[in-house]
Formats: sequence, C-alpha cells, structure tokens
Amino acid sequence: MLPYTAYLRVYQPIESFGPSERDHWEGYAASPDRPRRAQALAAEQAESLGRLTVTPPVVAPAVESANAYLRRVDGRLYVCPWETRLRSWRAFTEFTEETAPALSEAFVPEREAERVEADYREWRASGARIRPGILSSNWVIPVPWFVPFSDGERRLVPSAGPTRALVYLTRSATGLERLERTAAVLSERVGRHAVSASTERLIDWLRTVAHPKSLLELDYGGLPHLLDDERLTQDRSVAEVAEAVRALEKGDAGRVRELRDRLLRRWRSIRALEHAN
Repeated sequence: MLPYTAYLRVYQPIESFGPSERDHWEGYAASPDRPRRAQALAAEQAESLGRLTVTPPVVAPAVESANAYLRRVDGRLYVCPWETRLRSWRAFTEFTEETAPALSEAFVPEREAERVEADYREWRASGARIRPGILSSNWVIPVPWFVPFSDGERRLVPSAGPTRALVYLTRSATGLERLERTAAVLSERVGRHAVSASTERLIDWLRTVAHPKSLLELDYGGLPHLLDDERLTQDRSVAEVAEAVRALEKGDAGRVRELRDRLLRRWRSIRALEHAN
C-alpha cells in the first residue's frame, strides 16, 4: 500500500451485519484502543508495510483484519471493514497476472506465493464474498470515481500534517444513480463505446457490494500531501466532471473539451510526480 493512494469506500449500516459481526463492530466502535479516524489510514499503511518489509515478505495476513473505518451519520453507525486479507489476495492476483513469472518470483518467494494462492482458492470455493468494500488507486484518481459525487459533498482539511485530507461522502444509492445517468448520457450522445470499461466495472461493483442504505466515500488519501494548499483548494474535479456531463447532455462539445483538458492536465501533473526524484 503506497502512501500516495486514493480510496473509494463503501460504509455498510450496522444493521446490515449478522448478529456476531454486529456485536464485534459495536464493541469495536466503543473501544478506546481502536485507530481513530485521523490515524486509521496511517495505521493501515503501517500494518501493510510491516508485512512486506520482513524477510520473506508476507503477502497476505493469515487471518482477516479486525479493524474498520467508521462513520456516524444521523446517529447511525456505518462500518467499512479493512478486509486486508481479501484485498491483499486480489492485489497479489493482479500482480501475478500483470508481471512476468521470473520477475514476480524475485519479489515473492515461491512458497509464500503458493500459500497465498491456496488460501485464496479455498476462500473462493467456500462461496464467500470476493469483492472488497474498498477500492484503491495509486498516484491518480480514475475519472469515473468522481462521477458518484457532487461538489456540495466535498470536505477539505487543508492544514499540514497527518490530518490533511480531501473527502467526498454520499449515499451509495445516490452515487449509483449518478453513475448510471452519466453512462446513459454518454451512450445516447456519443455511443455505447463511450462508456468506459472502468465505469461499467464501478457500476457493477456498487451494485454488488453496497447495501441500499450504505454510504460511499471518495478519500484522496495521501494525494493531498503532493499538493500545496492553493492547488488542493482549487481542485474541483468532481464539479468539473459533473459540469462536463451536463454540457454533453446539452450538446456543448466545446465546453466538454475545455473541462476534459483541464482535468487531464491537473492529474497528468500529479501522476508525473511518481517518476520524479
């Protein structure tokens, strides 16, 4: 897990969990020892780095994490479990599919790779849910991630230090509706081919993992630490994407291009920092 990573999280209402899980999360929420909101991301990253920096590295923990991100809205508790083991399994699967065997073995010993693959096969065979409630993206935020939100749902903490953050929060049902409407506009105005595979995957993910009363959060994670306060304050990517969809619906191609180019320039400059010294 890189420090410059953004996250899309689904928070399930406490009543959506079974009795034993509900008891666990209610006790967890009341515990004074759990990572607090401002430190939770740093704690999760430290846990992951601790596994990967030992020799040999531990690609996925032997048991699932008992930690979660929590939110309270209108007196109701919402829970987004870390699901560290499940997310590690899926990340390792993607890594091995995209990396030549000789190279992947240089990073992960054969015995550890076999253990991870066997554990994940057993999990899938059990019929357990294989889609986590957290998506992550390194160095850049995919454009479809901006679609489920509105500018009014933006929460900015521009101060320096570990609390520096930019977050959007909405109802998952509202976010899914915005995504489906955007896909419909693109399909109608440009053609079905204009609806990207990443947009379709995001719609499918939300339909699969989100409880009807859940919350959806876009967390810029570590990316705000790459920007000064002025650039962070000026980042209105969500508003620009929403305006571009409205312009497309009205047939204003010039405005669509203007907003698209502005968005691409902003995120291209951030992505370039990945290769900077």
